[in-house]
Amino acid sequence: MSKILDNNKKWVSSRNAEDPEFFQRLANGQQPKYLFIGCSDSRVPASGITGTGPGEMFVHRNIANLVVHSDMNLLSVLQYAVEVLGVQDIMVCGHYGCGGVAAAAANKQYGLIDNWLVNIRDVIRLHETEYLRISDDTERMRRLVELNVIEQVRNLAKTNIIQNAMRSDKPPRLHGLVYDIADGVLKDLNVDGGGVIKDMEHIYATEAAHKDDEASSYEGPQGDPADLPGEPAAEPAKAKKTAKAS
Repeated sequence: MSKILDNNKKWVSSRNAEDPEFFQRLANGQQPKYLFIGCSDSRVPASGITGTGPGEMFVHRNIANLVVHSDMNLLSVLQYAVEVLGVQDIMVCGHYGCGGVAAAAANKQYGLIDNWLVNIRDVIRLHETEYLRISDDTERMRRLVELNVIEQVRNLAKTNIIQNAMRSDKPPRLHGLVYDIADGVLKDLNVDGGGVIKDMEHIYATEAAHKDDEASSYEGPQGDPADLPGEPAAEPAKAKKTAKAS
C-alpha cells in the first residue's frame, strides 16, 4: 500500500501544478456525459482507454460487462446516470480475450461465478448457428465477445429506465464497443440503439402508469376492514363498557 499512497501524493502534486483549482471543481459536483459499462478486467481501465478525465464518465464494471435485469447494482447505476446525471451516451464495452466469455464457452464448473456466466451461455444459445460455424477457436471467441456486447446493449433497451428516457427531450444514445488489448484500439460495433428498441418494442415496450390509472385499477376489497371474510366483527363500544363494569 505504500506504493499506492506514494503514487497518490505524486498525482495530487502534478494535478495541483497543472491546475490549482482542479480538485475544488471536482468537489463541487459531477456532470458526466457518458456511462461506461465495462468488464472488471484490470487491463481495461475505463478512463485510460477512452481518454476521459475525472468527472467526465460514470462507470460500472462487472465480470464480462453484463447487463442483467435482476442486478440491482447495475440498475441503480443506470437509473442514477440517466435520471439524475443526465448522461448523453451509454456504452457497453467488452474486450477480446475476456476470461469470463472464455469460461462461459467452456464446459467446466468454476463455482459461484457459473450462475453469472449463464447469461453469456444464453448469448451462445441465441446465436448458436453463427457461433458453431466459426471453425477457428480464436475467431470464435472474438466473435462471442462481440455478440455478448450486442446482446447487453439489447438488454439495456429492454429496461424501463431506458424506455422512459427515450421518451424524454434528450434521449440517451446506446453504443456497443470492443477493446482490443493487443493494440489498444476501441472498435465500434455500430449497434443502432434506436433500432434495437424499435425492433423489440412489440414484446418489451412498457409505459409508466399514471397515478389516476393506478387508483382506478384497484379492485380489492371495499368497505369496513372489519367486514372482510375471516375477520371478527368489532365489538360495540357499549358492550365493552358493560362487560368491564360487571
